[in-house]
Amino acid sequence: MQFKFAFVTAALATLAVATPAPRGGEPASSCTTGPVQCCNTVESASSPAAAGILALLGIVLQNLDVLVGLTCDPITVIGVGGSGCSAQAVCCEDNSHGGLISIGCVPVQL
Repeated sequence: MQFKFAFVTAALATLAVATPAPRGGEPASSCTTGPVQCCNTVESASSPAAAGILALLGIVLQNLDVLVGLTCDPITVIGVGGSGCSAQAVCCEDNSHGGLISIGCVPVQL
């Protein structure tokens, strides 16, 4: 278990230097799946980084074209002092993995 944690930590450190996905998408107010998330990286589930984390967590997806967010935090207040997100704001269908990975993401405008 410690090895998995160390591997995931190393993978996330590598992703931290990645360029965030371009902004755009639907308005944040249309997010009905849960809180708007601020993710360091948003990419396809088939990308090597996302696929590695999904495999480590034992998550199997039917559609590898779905977007996933990596290292995400909920944005609690929208519109107060800016967006509060310096990376990519997204609305995701599955935020149940402790912020490590969010599945089924759609970029949103804050």
